[in-house]
Amino acid sequence: MQPDLFETQRPRLLRLAYRMLGSHAEAEDMVQEAFLRWHRTEGVENPPAWLTRTLSRLCLDQMKSARARRESYPGTWLPEPLIEPEDDALRPDNLTLSLMIALERLSPLERAAFLLHDVFGQPLDEVAQTLERSPAATRQLASRARAHVQIDRPRFAVPRDTGADLARAFFDACRTGDAAALGAMLAAGATLHADGGGKVTSYPNVIAGAPNLIRLFQSLARKAGGRMEFLGATVIDGLPGFVSRMDAHLQTTALEIDNGRVTALYITRNPDKLAALTRH
Repeated sequence: MQPDLFETQRPRLLRLAYRMLGSHAEAEDMVQEAFLRWHRTEGVENPPAWLTRTLSRLCLDQMKSARARRESYPGTWLPEPLIEPEDDALRPDNLTLSLMIALERLSPLERAAFLLHDVFGQPLDEVAQTLERSPAATRQLASRARAHVQIDRPRFAVPRDTGADLARAFFDACRTGDAAALGAMLAAGATLHADGGGKVTSYPNVIAGAPNLIRLFQSLARKAGGRMEFLGATVIDGLPGFVSRMDAHLQTTALEIDNGRVTALYITRNPDKLAALTRH
């Protein structure tokens, strides 16, 4: 089969696989397996549709085993952080990290139906063929998924420059333990979700409430403020955020913003999930 044609589809396939699995490494493995099957197949009339269908079925099988692994995952599980391109026009979907987490509540079939139809724009009859379900059953899967994630959709996107300024200001407030600055930036019910994977120091449970977060960051500033290093503001899965280092450990922090205040923080410290960052 034509390898050049596959390469034109690879970025889209990688994005789809990542959205289905929440893991860059697993996504790359599934895309590579789809390539091997493509290489062995002749007479494909609609290559993009064939590749989407093949990859989706591979990911569905992988999702079933991934769900079992996550049930025994130490502490909070977060998707691997996806650092977005500098040009917002290159961002082909509007999923955010918080929406990726919401997708974890769906069954594999619901997640696939929602992503293929609502996010990647595949016609419902093609999605039904991929899932090996009737169009009516597929429509129901997508509808249930839509209802589950609707409440997690952000009200508006934060402009990149505004998000970068907020990210830098939030890091500075955390590093110094500035209670007034933190209080001004945190929503009353703000939550912190941290994924260390049991490999580095982290917070295994969700921490909720601005007062609790302020006390946490003040304690952290006293213990390690001088060892916190800001490596740059960025966009992480559609949310403003930053990459930093503390005690030689790399981490990403994504900030969910509503009405100018931080409503949720998603901190990834698991080194296995930051491997892509260390390669750049």
